[in-house]
Amino acid sequence: MNPILVVDDNEQILEILSKYIAAEGWPMLAARSGEEALALYDAASPSIILLDIMLPGIDGLEVCRRIRSMSSVPILMITAKDEDADRILGLDIGADDYIVKPFSPGEVMARIRAVLRRIPAPKEQETLVVGNLTIHLPSLSVTLDGHKLGLTRRETELLWTLASAPGRVFTRDNLLTLVWGYEHIGNYRAVDSHIKRLRHKLDAYPHESFQIATVWGTGYKFERTLP
Repeated sequence: MNPILVVDDNEQILEILSKYIAAEGWPMLAARSGEEALALYDAASPSIILLDIMLPGIDGLEVCRRIRSMSSVPILMITAKDEDADRILGLDIGADDYIVKPFSPGEVMARIRAVLRRIPAPKEQETLVVGNLTIHLPSLSVTLDGHKLGLTRRETELLWTLASAPGRVFTRDNLLTLVWGYEHIGNYRAVDSHIKRLRHKLDAYPHESFQIATVWGTGYKFERTLP
């Protein structure tokens, strides 16, 4: 799934929620201002947004209003105990739920799970477009900046797996299971060599909107580049 975007200028809250969200196996992005939240929303298409009302710059209500004007992504507002009016306004402009500070991380995770359960399962996707990259999985066709890339089946499936979940860190075992199958678990050299060849083919053409990043000691992720 795409990342969960948490928008709060309180570093302690971001740190605590990042640990709980990671424990559920979900990727997370953090924004500390309204402007940063809107930029990350555009770049990463998050699955759900946890949005504090009190933010430096553009406040959470305006962020909610702007995102809701172009998307139905679930938004959970984070409010202080005495912000009843703002809480009501947040629901009126399209927030799906609200969480009152101080809150327990367990409650937040329960709210996230409840919202995600209500989202219909997406139809199977055949074409993925990221900036100037287009992947058509049934035909194993990949074009970048208008040029068709000569990728192998494994390279195409590997690129599709990474690009389908921008921001998520895939371990080598994750990728071996998803692309090669369980019988190849532990064959890390295969993953590394395929990533190296894939990067080489992608680097033949400009692709400022994304990169395949190495997460040292863990694996790889498909990273959207902010405009």
